[in-house]
Amino acid sequence: MDVRRANQIANTLEQGVLSGDYRDGDRLDEVKLATQFEVSRTPIREALQVLVASGMAEQIPRRGVFVRQPGPVDLIEMFETMAELEAACGRLAASRMTDQGLDELSTANDHCAQALRAENPDQYYAANETFHRVIYSAAGNSFLQNQALQLQNKLKAYRRIQLRVRGRLSQSMEEHTTILEALRKGDADQAASALRNHVAVQGEKFGQLMASLKR
Repeated sequence: MDVRRANQIANTLEQGVLSGDYRDGDRLDEVKLATQFEVSRTPIREALQVLVASGMAEQIPRRGVFVRQPGPVDLIEMFETMAELEAACGRLAASRMTDQGLDELSTANDHCAQALRAENPDQYYAANETFHRVIYSAAGNSFLQNQALQLQNKLKAYRRIQLRVRGRLSQSMEEHTTILEALRKGDADQAASALRNHVAVQGEKFGQLMASLKR
């Protein structure tokens, strides 16, 4: 099975949901999608499972896979929870992160900087995802890490699309610098605050996210 092709199809379907090509409640038909993407039904099934795992679709037995989009209130609550999970990870990682972990975090941040220079939001998101996962791991709490990973996966499409807002990549990069410095110093309060502010979607920022979804 071509996992890479399945992931590409999943990303295309995600963008279709976010852009309104697929509406909440629409059925994602395997046969039609296989024809559209000129592939067998196997990578389509795999792509649909990616959407189901992220919460962007729901599989109903004997009926199929249907689009499920969270409403504005759901998104706000999910981002609020994500911000607090990230803050908790940062607070623990400040005292538990090893030199190797700091090196891995710095490398991930360098990859973010490369993507910023290339003005490539998708490349930036991939490096950004690694950046955050290094922090989850460094927290040294497997339960917290798993909760953060699960919610990160559910918010993946929304965190990725907000990076396309003008100026957001450079702003995110500046926030990464603050986070990295706090973790290097072992400053738990600063690390928690920086990560919470980095992830929280409120006010103008949430308005920009919703505007991106409508486009």
